[in-house]
Amino acid sequence: MQANHRLPVPQDDEALLRIAIVGGGIVGVSLTLGLLRLPNIQVKLYEQASTLREIGAGVAFTTNAQRCMELLSPDVIASMRAVSTKNEDPYYTYVDGYHSPEVPEGQKKSKHDDMKETQLFRLFAGNTGFDACHRAHFLDEMVKHLPESVVQFRKRLVMYEKRGDEYVLRFEDGSLDTADAIIGCDGIKSRVRQVLLGVDNPASYPGFTHQVAFRGLIRMGRAVEVLGKDKAHNQCMHMGPGAHMLNFPVAQHTLMNVVAFGAQAEEWTHEKMVAPASREEVLEIFRGWCPAVTAIAGLLGEVLDEDGVSTRASLDKWAIFDTYDNPAPTYADGCVCIAGDAAHATSPHHGAGAGMGIEDGLALATVFEQAIKTLHGQPEVRGTSKSEVVSAAFAAYNRVRRDRTQWLVRSSREVSRTYEWANPDCGMDPEKCLKDIEWRAHKIWYFDIDGMIKELASSYRHFLSLGSSPFRGTEQQANDFIKLL
Repeated sequence: MQANHRLPVPQDDEALLRIAIVGGGIVGVSLTLGLLRLPNIQVKLYEQASTLREIGAGVAFTTNAQRCMELLSPDVIASMRAVSTKNEDPYYTYVDGYHSPEVPEGQKKSKHDDMKETQLFRLFAGNTGFDACHRAHFLDEMVKHLPESVVQFRKRLVMYEKRGDEYVLRFEDGSLDTADAIIGCDGIKSRVRQVLLGVDNPASYPGFTHQVAFRGLIRMGRAVEVLGKDKAHNQCMHMGPGAHMLNFPVAQHTLMNVVAFGAQAEEWTHEKMVAPASREEVLEIFRGWCPAVTAIAGLLGEVLDEDGVSTRASLDKWAIFDTYDNPAPTYADGCVCIAGDAAHATSPHHGAGAGMGIEDGLALATVFEQAIKTLHGQPEVRGTSKSEVVSAAFAAYNRVRRDRTQWLVRSSREVSRTYEWANPDCGMDPEKCLKDIEWRAHKIWYFDIDGMIKELASSYRHFLSLGSSPFRGTEQQANDFIKLL
């Protein structure tokens, strides 16, 4: 990491607004970069691992998400563009991955015909389409812009508590730190969410969707052999009963990212959300599908050596968890809030979870800019405490962001049923499926960012006018913290 930022430091250290960000994934790091641009703010990023890293494979960002990156920090958008890959075609293609196309009578069926799939419909993704990249590559690029002094590793949060005008954070290694505000970006298993909502609250934990995903990166040459150039180099959804498969290009079109989704009736009993899998397991899910789909499934876990010889590598399956069954009733409590998957973990069927987290980051940077102006630039409200402005900022963030992000959690579940012909309003009707997918996609893609920023500012002023917002932590939270000391 290199320090590309020099923060303005006020004469009085007490004037600094100290922000603790818990979790160093895409949302936590991008938010940190955004907040580093603001004056009179001190940011510390706490990561439980020994390095900043992302799990998973490909991630895609719409034009809308990219504009949020630009507004949040030039470093964020530059990092994404450095590693991203565009669709060659500004359309998303949806095909029937289950029924093999019929060969016209009298025409001899060729090997190429075996790999054909019937195109059901296409969805226009806008003039600029979307950019896809590997999660780890994107995070690695952003990390280059982080000052080393900002990040603390091996810091697994155990508990936090409000003491006086500040918050005390306790970590698993026994260390303590203090902050004026805490933002939980610690993912789907968020400890900040558990403390904020209560460890006995079902909304503190994600639930299993009874779906699993098999992810893989396939050499583009191999992908083209199976799918043909057009489908391999552009996003393609293979629809069918009870399962579906998505592919799109990454790494400047040298790799094709594949995610194959299937049902799992039994509960997920593994300690982690990832478990070993076999190629046979994937092939069983897609047994009876088109040859193109089963061929792709067979390539998952394949590794080619320098001579192009195919070998088998380990294959994992990912349990799909989300917050659909027990959504968080609030994203903020006093001077503590949650963002990204920590607030609204969603299944991946819209491919918008990371982009929605970037929107959260822009929203938080926006309200903190307002808070700094209150503390340092508006004489008529000078004397307002840090806790009052942060509470107002987080209350505004909660009001503006919660409905949209919770809608995404619900819609992602619902659109998955459309992909798998299980939506009773659509069935297998291509026109009805397109309309259902299209309105949901447009709600994500054509979000009014400027309207969000204006609403955040007005909501912040509203909550600030209400005066002090006392900490609403429970007595049990306090008792839990005391037991750890």
